[in-house]
Amino acid sequence: MKRFLYIITLTLVLVSCGTRSDRFKIEGRFLNLNQGELYVYSPDKVINGIDTIKINGGRFSHELPCQKEGTLILVFPNYTEQPIFAIPGKSVDVKADASHLKELTVKGTAENELMNKYRKMIINDTPPEVLKHTEVFIADNAGSPVSVYLLKKNFIQTAKPDYTTADRLLKLMTEKQPKNGELNQLRQQMKSLKNASVDIKLPAFSAYDLKGKFVSDADMKGEVALIYVWATWSYDSQDIHRRVKRWKVEYGNKLKVLAINMDASKKECERYIQRDSLKYQTICDEQVFESQLIQKLGIRTVPDNILVSKGGRILARTMNADELEETIRKTLK
Repeated sequence: MKRFLYIITLTLVLVSCGTRSDRFKIEGRFLNLNQGELYVYSPDKVINGIDTIKINGGRFSHELPCQKEGTLILVFPNYTEQPIFAIPGKSVDVKADASHLKELTVKGTAENELMNKYRKMIINDTPPEVLKHTEVFIADNAGSPVSVYLLKKNFIQTAKPDYTTADRLLKLMTEKQPKNGELNQLRQQMKSLKNASVDIKLPAFSAYDLKGKFVSDADMKGEVALIYVWATWSYDSQDIHRRVKRWKVEYGNKLKVLAINMDASKKECERYIQRDSLKYQTICDEQVFESQLIQKLGIRTVPDNILVSKGGRILARTMNADELEETIRKTLK
């Protein structure tokens, strides 16, 4: 009996001491945001889909299933995004002023503390200074997952990627993180990324859409074409959908649209398309980032986009929604 009581007591103590080993907890408080919602998703599938976090009285608390270390992205009401680095069994505390989100801090793990240091370092930088200081920061912290996130965000998943700098930093990071499969994949795919950069001819590709219709790079010629990548679990994809529907009404046949869905289930993709009345050609091969099409096009994020000229050359890529809208407007003016 005593042994039984001891086991029960020990279990209660362990549970009360922190987060379960298969969970990750985010707590926090905001100034100037008393009520509202945040959204959280994971680009590397720490969680599937999108979770909603409720803010009440300026505070929030949310636990997520977490089986592996990885990156979570917090999405704020103004569509600003901030990363949080998750570790199973850990918890973090977020503090921010909703009117100054660049000053957000996340305490609780070493990687999030390192990200705080980076935010503070670049807070008053101009865009060129951000790139310069980010390059040095990545080199100085090549063994950290924070550097993986910063590398992709600043040198690969941008409207003007710098593959030369990215390749050099990747070599350094791979030496420090030899077991990081994502880095090894990025290095292998760098050639494809370079072949699909701005001012280069759109790489040759072929696939079948959800209705079984053949589509290839040849179909992207003749008019300005937008290839955009989305997923049902990506919050930003919803904003892109709304805009693309509006652009098609405004520009008609002057703008071709090809959508590539990154869900692992065609059925989930088809349900979303039917519910949201999307009428563009959509490809979903259920291979996610392992897809040959995705690798040929140099896609490394969701959402993503490629704008193609009438002659089949890449005009721009990996723009945010506002940049994409402005580029399309100027191109079709």
